[in-house]
Amino acid sequence: MLQLPAGFRFGMSTAAFQIEGAAALDGKGPSIWDTFTARPGTIRHGEDAAVAADHYHRYVEDVGHIAEAGTHDYRFSFSWPRVLPGGRGQVNGNGLDFYDRLVDELLTAGVRPVPTLYHWDLPQALEDEGGWMNRDTSYALADYAAVLVDRLGDRVRDWITLNEMNVQILYGYALTDHAPALGLGLGALPAAHHQLLAHGLAVQALRAGGAATVGVASQHFPVSPASDDPADVEAAALFAGLTNWTFSDPILLGEYPDPEFTASVPAGDLEIISAPLDFYGVNYYEPTRIEAPREGKDYHGVLEVDVPSGLPFSPVAVESDERTDFGWAIVPSGLTDILVTLRDRYPGLPPVVVTENGASFHDGGPGPDGRVHDPRRIAFLEAHLGAVAAAIDKGVDVRGYYVWSALDNFEWAAGYDERFGLVHVDRDTLDRTRKDSWFWFRDLIAGQPRS
Repeated sequence: MLQLPAGFRFGMSTAAFQIEGAAALDGKGPSIWDTFTARPGTIRHGEDAAVAADHYHRYVEDVGHIAEAGTHDYRFSFSWPRVLPGGRGQVNGNGLDFYDRLVDELLTAGVRPVPTLYHWDLPQALEDEGGWMNRDTSYALADYAAVLVDRLGDRVRDWITLNEMNVQILYGYALTDHAPALGLGLGALPAAHHQLLAHGLAVQALRAGGAATVGVASQHFPVSPASDDPADVEAAALFAGLTNWTFSDPILLGEYPDPEFTASVPAGDLEIISAPLDFYGVNYYEPTRIEAPREGKDYHGVLEVDVPSGLPFSPVAVESDERTDFGWAIVPSGLTDILVTLRDRYPGLPPVVVTENGASFHDGGPGPDGRVHDPRRIAFLEAHLGAVAAAIDKGVDVRGYYVWSALDNFEWAAGYDERFGLVHVDRDTLDRTRKDSWFWFRDLIAGQPRS
């Protein structure tokens, strides 16, 4: 059995919009994703997350599945519009009460809560004021952080500010595949800066409220050119800069990779953004290959992205012998590579936690034996944990690994076809069934050395 260092923490991850449901219940306001899913043609099969996995009502059962696997940490996210329906101002007591109950349930079960402040579900009221293109939204998130740490800081010690800023800005602001679907191309860069500023301001608010440890969850991936053509090499370098380093360099170095962009940043912002962190979260799924756009070539559907004209790069399929049922390349070595790259790029890199890693396989429901057999997910997770072990052997300080996801859930624009969970959720009854991968994960954790 694969062995990780003593004290290594195993976890499961979810996000509020993808599992909670109760979309308009108990005072919750709408988010940009509620608005986006209501538009015809945005979500596969016209599905929405009004019920999702109904975690809002079934959280006690769900915590049981998480805890009984021996999971050390549970990374979830708060729903900003559930806590602050208008994005700022009046607090929704029912929303805070729900997270109070969830945190207490986790602690009673022996699981450490690791909440994320923001996992893409911006209150629609703030989007109506300009969303992340509006600098004021950064300060609204800091105020929201202060509300949460004031209520839960006596029991929650580990906090994550934002999730995958690069993904939301690329898909929702530069492109139109995710909410709020603005399609701004490179004009989305101000939204990137405002999310980074929100991160820094949230770190300040959390520390002021007594948070013990604070981190961020960033998606990272190796980027390679599709060929040796200088145009492809240049396009890949630009893409890597915009999607990887434009978000991590300000946090970990206090500067942007493009000096021209740094020069236009308001005084003091980078000092706020680069406040020291206690850990750095890395989400990894697959590498990326990039080429310079070719005239007349159709890029529709590559990586689920419609590439607008005018962007100076285009994603192409990654070569791989295996793919998930979502079409993503299975390349465990890419996780080792990006962890080593981060260590080398950032000499002061904080301890790393792999805050998301997982795969969608269309497992189907329980068979005649009552079990959900998912051997490909087990193989995927085992290989990627092996990649983490390889990074540790190379000197990267990795302290934990969280599986995406605890439950089958609403996979954003892909709806419910894609199943990432260790626990199967029946779409008709919402009944939960532990997959074989859940039992494998339980046995793996039980077999680790004690700290």
